[in-house]
Amino acid sequence: MRPIDEQLAILMQGAEFGDEETYRVMERELRERLEEGRPLRVYLGVDPTVPDLHLGHTVPMRKLRQFQDLGHEVTFLIGTFTGLIGDPSDKDTARSQQTSDQVMENAQTYIEQAYKVLDQERTKIRYNGDWLSQLTFADVISLASHFTVQQFLVRDNFSKRYAKGTPIWLHEFFYALMQGYDAVAMETDVQIGGTEQLFNLLAGRKLQESFGQRPQIAITLPILVGTDGQLRMSKSTGNYIGVDEPPEQQYGKVMSIPDEAMPQYYRLVTRFEPTQIAQIETDLKSGRLHPRDAKMQLAREIVSIFHGNDAAAAAEEHFKTVFQQRELPPDMPQHALSSPTSLVDLMSEAGMVSSKREARRLIQQGGVKLDGEVIDSADTVVEPGQAEVLQVGRRRFVQLTAE
Repeated sequence: MRPIDEQLAILMQGAEFGDEETYRVMERELRERLEEGRPLRVYLGVDPTVPDLHLGHTVPMRKLRQFQDLGHEVTFLIGTFTGLIGDPSDKDTARSQQTSDQVMENAQTYIEQAYKVLDQERTKIRYNGDWLSQLTFADVISLASHFTVQQFLVRDNFSKRYAKGTPIWLHEFFYALMQGYDAVAMETDVQIGGTEQLFNLLAGRKLQESFGQRPQIAITLPILVGTDGQLRMSKSTGNYIGVDEPPEQQYGKVMSIPDEAMPQYYRLVTRFEPTQIAQIETDLKSGRLHPRDAKMQLAREIVSIFHGNDAAAAAEEHFKTVFQQRELPPDMPQHALSSPTSLVDLMSEAGMVSSKREARRLIQQGGVKLDGEVIDSADTVVEPGQAEVLQVGRRRFVQLTAE
């Protein structure tokens, strides 16, 4: 294994806890475990709530892979039981509960996509329904006896809902108990999660102590911002980079993120080590490294993770040809095509014209281009994947994506 200081720098990179004291405690305890010179038992638990993952979902997976590469034992835990409850950690209303069939269907997709980050040969897949479904009602009461209602109500999302009079359902309290018991069942050393999961991870520590185990180290990571650089990455807001998206599309989306968002992406979703990231940030501040070049390096890295080096190189050449050589803006808005659409309708739907009459007029005047080619027929139909850039006039651009 690598020296402890090097491991610690890599494993704590990007970690956030909301206060310095918690950070210091977790860092100190992690150092103590690493000094024991044995592989640590590390896990990430996920509730498969959606079938397709985006880059934000891979942030804790990347941390899990770092532990894996340093020789530690890694478990990817599927919440087949907790997924039935629904995690309330980052919600201002109760989550919709899933059926067992929905959970298992999504779980298979999660595992397949997770292997794009994790080493399949060194990853244990487990399901928390194996032990949680075996608990008796007396067991659940015993777990609940370790917590007070007040401890739950001071949580940010619960306190806001309580103040507003928004319902807080009793089953939502059970979630932290169930997730905490996962740590007991697997006797883990480290659990990874998002910053909004800290309460649940600390619940695991408390229950482990109650069962006579050493409390796990909690490593929590911030929410990745989307391609807009402001809101959390989400499919509902359209600011996401999908794990299964084509290389060219992934590359182009990375190139569209604001410069100020780059450091977070480097820290949370790449394979770069702390010293490399520190050098990149230093070079950016000093002007030795142009933000465009840093972003292209970031785009290559992300595409390489999910599609390989050859695909990353091809995606970069594609970007240079389509965007740089034609002097197209890399931050143009996107419009998704799910079916053949007339060019006139497309221009209207994309908000590039005030009316369909204006769209026809601009086409007749030669002011409309698809991938740089002038379109002179208002009857033109655009197929999904046929073209990537729609240009109206000199300054209005839309990147076309296929759904």
